[in-house]
Amino acid sequence: MSDAYNTRETVSRAQAVSAFMRGVYAWMAAGLGITAFMAVTVANVPALKEAVFGTPGVALVLIIAQLVVVFVLAGRVNRMAAGTATALFLVYSALTGVTLSTIFFRYAQATITAAFVVSAGMFLVMSIYGTVTKRDLTSMGSFMSMGLIGIILASVVNIFLHSTAVDMAISYIGVFVFLGLTAYDTQRFKDMGLYAPVNDAAAMRRGSILGALTLYLDFINLFLMLLRIFGGGDRR
Repeated sequence: MSDAYNTRETVSRAQAVSAFMRGVYAWMAAGLGITAFMAVTVANVPALKEAVFGTPGVALVLIIAQLVVVFVLAGRVNRMAAGTATALFLVYSALTGVTLSTIFFRYAQATITAAFVVSAGMFLVMSIYGTVTKRDLTSMGSFMSMGLIGIILASVVNIFLHSTAVDMAISYIGVFVFLGLTAYDTQRFKDMGLYAPVNDAAAMRRGSILGALTLYLDFINLFLMLLRIFGGGDRR
């Protein structure tokens, strides 16, 4: 009886993890799709391009709105209604797409495509690693988080230095950091899925949105770091 119960418990938990992670990746994919659509649309529709970048202050307002939405969502997602969390994530994805449309003015299409494909491949490999590894990645996550703080500080300093060498160093280190964070975050949300309240649809949705947002940010930042590396000599 005990063995049968343990088997059912194991299967139940595996199903909970699978359901939870499917939600995470589905919402992440939806967010990336909206971001790509908005970026391409703004870059290729002259009226939108002019409205966003030709009108003083609009781009700055959008960036501020983008930051406000992501901080509110990340900090309060567990206290929100599931529908509100979902809507905010989709709004954030759209705002990110608008601000990311500038890459089409700075880099050749081939460079953007190459950076995206390589980012997707690297992300997939590290996400699979985070899913299947038996190693506890907590310490690596802490180390990568410190690396992220270092990248932010170095980026701020380089605003004044305007050093191409520093910029490239930040990009290479950033690739390493966001690959590590991808594996760590995947494992973290997989572990969260073990205890996901499968009978509480709202809680499952909020958890999936938080996971989607986290991995979405890992992917976007990895893509931007690789784009800067690939496009080092290809900027328009």
